[in-house]
Amino acid sequence: MTGARAATDGTHPEVWHRISAPASTIGPWLPEGELGAGLAEGLVRVEARLAEAVGSEHPFVREAAGHLMAAGGKRFRPMLALLAAQLGDPSARQVVEGAVVCELTHLATLYHDDVMDEAAVRRGAPSANSRWSNSIAILTGDLLFARASDILADLGPEAVRIQARTFERLVTGQIQETVGAQPGEDAVAHYLQVLADKTGSLVATSARFGASFAGVDPALVEALTAFGEEVGVAFQLSDDLLDIVTDGASGKLPGTDLREGIATLPVLFALAGNDPAEARLRELVAAPVTDDADHAEALRLLRSSRSLVRANDVLREYADRARARLDAVPPGDVRDALSALCEYVVTRTS
Repeated sequence: MTGARAATDGTHPEVWHRISAPASTIGPWLPEGELGAGLAEGLVRVEARLAEAVGSEHPFVREAAGHLMAAGGKRFRPMLALLAAQLGDPSARQVVEGAVVCELTHLATLYHDDVMDEAAVRRGAPSANSRWSNSIAILTGDLLFARASDILADLGPEAVRIQARTFERLVTGQIQETVGAQPGEDAVAHYLQVLADKTGSLVATSARFGASFAGVDPALVEALTAFGEEVGVAFQLSDDLLDIVTDGASGKLPGTDLREGIATLPVLFALAGNDPAEARLRELVAAPVTDDADHAEALRLLRSSRSLVRANDVLREYADRARARLDAVPPGDVRDALSALCEYVVTRTS
């Protein structure tokens, strides 16, 4: 049997023991010992379940639906769900199912994002829209949303409601990003709200699903949900900064956002400022930077700018706010791992 209902228990051991978790989930913030081993096993189960969820009896549908999953990814959302579940009963079947719902939703949004951004590459591989067409990419994203909904239906009406509200925020964030800040609106505040809606909301739901399906106390579930939103924004901020400060960030060439005219936080700070030292930078980034010489100059100026320092300060603020939420988490390996994640999202841009 293929598709979202191929298994009801997260997949059988004879299937998942042959599947490895994606290497990119392994980072310096992940715990070792018993907790780390438990998370690694959980990720293998998630990966197996994802493989089933993107299956189809139609070869082309199967290939398109599995395209981005096969390209890898951080599996950040499932990892957070599994980690939050460690504060309750991590063996509960619904934990893996909830983690898979969140990752399928994330993957679906990537297909749609690449169409809207006219992206040619995703995770170092040709994007679905460039490999096939915009129509195929959009329809494949829709298919993954359908598969996520099918799994979700077995998790109860409250889970369906939470997912619906999360999806509303994802779409709202995309609309807001598309139309941009309106006249008189603070462009930085607009950008941060877009990140909260497009990224923070689903990361928050991942933490909520993991904790709630594991039977964690409701007050702690709320604290972990708030943690997820803030660390999710921090993670997206760090991704945006990596596009500037390192080579090959997220499978993209450095400075891809500059070429596409996407104004991330350092550029917004530069455009809103009047620092004479950044006058040339403002001139360059006021429009997409497509000329190679201008692009190299803009990257060089941006990397040494006060605006980049300010953006890193905002990143640190979100990470600190997320860490403060951990006061509600009992001391131990789980809290230590979540705290290490807060530090990781900051130091990965150093």
